[in-house]
Amino acid sequence: MKTSISEGQCPVGRATSAPYNRADFSAPCTLRALPLTDTTSSTAATLALIADDMREVDAVIARRLDSGVPLVGEVSRYIISAGGKRLRPALLLLVSGALGFRGEQRFNLAAVVEFIHTATLLHDDVVDDSTLRRGRATANQTFGNAASVLVGDFLYSRAFQMMLDARQIRVMEILADATNVIAEGEVLQLMNMHDASLDEAAYLRVIRSKTAKLFEASTRLAAVLAGSTPEVEQACADYGQALGTAFQVIDDVLDYDGDATEMGKNLGDDLREGKATLPLIAAMQRAPKAQSALVRNAIENGSTQDLDAIVAIVRETGALDVARAAAGNEAQRAIDCIAPLPRNEYSAGLLQLAATLLARRH
Repeated sequence: MKTSISEGQCPVGRATSAPYNRADFSAPCTLRALPLTDTTSSTAATLALIADDMREVDAVIARRLDSGVPLVGEVSRYIISAGGKRLRPALLLLVSGALGFRGEQRFNLAAVVEFIHTATLLHDDVVDDSTLRRGRATANQTFGNAASVLVGDFLYSRAFQMMLDARQIRVMEILADATNVIAEGEVLQLMNMHDASLDEAAYLRVIRSKTAKLFEASTRLAAVLAGSTPEVEQACADYGQALGTAFQVIDDVLDYDGDATEMGKNLGDDLREGKATLPLIAAMQRAPKAQSALVRNAIENGSTQDLDAIVAIVRETGALDVARAAAGNEAQRAIDCIAPLPRNEYSAGLLQLAATLLARRH
């Protein structure tokens, strides 16, 4: 199916196969125009659209985790079964639905992106020496660093075996590029550790490589599977990148404005790792000299000794508002990118995901 791009804005509820266009609306669609009151039920309603599809993806995951080496399956199942939002495969399925693609490959490639994401988590937790993820001990804490790294390698290689099933060179190009960019992002983040001079542009470059790239690949893959025009493919990819960027910025906000029980991770981990995230960057720019120096020193030394004071500085300077505004800009960009897609419940769900992201608490 070919979908053509059309100048447009976002929906107010009608379901039709036609793309959004300006004649349908009296005013531009913004985050403020979308309901944000009950984000949990809104997100649940969106994910309910693909509940049957996700069960098919889970079946593919279970089947392709099969290995003659018991530890491989044990570690893989440990981290995959830990829960999480499964946003990347969900996005691939939602965009497939929006574009009318119902082929079996959507299940296979959704499992591929989940395997790649899981592999990055295994490697990340080793690099960051993390002890808690999704409310329980990390795989490296449970099985050791060596097992986590090697099983991460298995998941990467299994993902590349599976992507061959699509028999499309474009699919391989997208996923090969994504894994390469993600690896570059990891190295870039490592280089930026304990660098308190990092600015917002450098921060965004890291998260667009490390986090947003797989969101982008997931939505682009769906467009390729649907046989979309280059314009629609790019619009889907841009939506994924913007949503992934907003997701990570909000994740960094919650490190200073969240609850450890809800988050399922140790608050202050980013500071301990010497990461200059946007809340800290904004706080240093806005705080008095002595307070700014305290934050700078904590980043440079990876110290959480003054965590309570730093959290207070981040909150009192309005740094969280700055970071949420940056996430809002990205969420609005995601909303704008949906314009070329046909109007249906799936594209409306994509809009709702972007709109509710800013109210995320965990």
